Amino acid sequence: MKKTVSIMTAGMLLLGLTACSGNTAALSPAVSESSESKETQAIETGSGNDEPSVQTTVMESEESVQDTTAGTGKDVLVVYFSATGTTKGVAEMIADITDGDLYEIRPAQEYTEADLNWNDPDSRSTKEQDDKSARPEIGSDPVSFDGYTTIYIGYPIWWGEEPRIMDTFVEAHDFSGITVIPFCTSSSSGIGRSGTNLAENAGSGNWLEGQRFGAGASVDDLESWISGLQ
Repeated sequence: MKKTVSIMTAGMLLLGLTACSGNTAALSPAVSESSESKETQAIETGSGNDEPSVQTTVMESEESVQDTTAGTGKDVLVVYFSATGTTKGVAEMIADITDGDLYEIRPAQEYTEADLNWNDPDSRSTKEQDDKSARPEIGSDPVSFDGYTTIYIGYPIWWGEEPRIMDTFVEAHDFSGITVIPFCTSSSSGIGRSGTNLAENAGSGNWLEGQRFGAGASVDDLESWISGLQ
């Protein structure tokens, strides 16, 4: 009789342990899924406000550094300065056609409408263009030329020449071993000596003759010009 009770007791204990073990295994996936869901939501939506999460901020910062200081594997770079957006549009089309990278020269002090008033002899742009030694400060992040063999460099024509900020840029970079192709935008003025001025101020690089484009320049116009470059 005692032996029978002992066997029954052992069996009941064994069933109890098995049941507890089964319940623990069933809960584990649910806990894991809940934790993973909360972590994913935090990364995607941030911390309950419009600001990105810490993880997103770090990733965007690293990508920004790569865009301005590290090579992307491409050998064409399109550099441009655009005060009103016209040169920017042409630069973007050239980058698309050539599969090149884009870099915008942004002034440390943005130009206002009053600054660009060519009818005002006291406007900022008029004074800069009257002074060939003027070198406006650049506010955009530095750019590396490593890996690039061809650089298109674009700008508007101001008072028949390149904006002085372009001289700031070329004097600060080494174009050795690079083919440099100037392009400009204007309503009527040609490229004039602007390309030559930039080449002389740069003091390095193989500078080709540049080309002027109007606001209505098309992809076909740019493709025809690029395919004819020697």
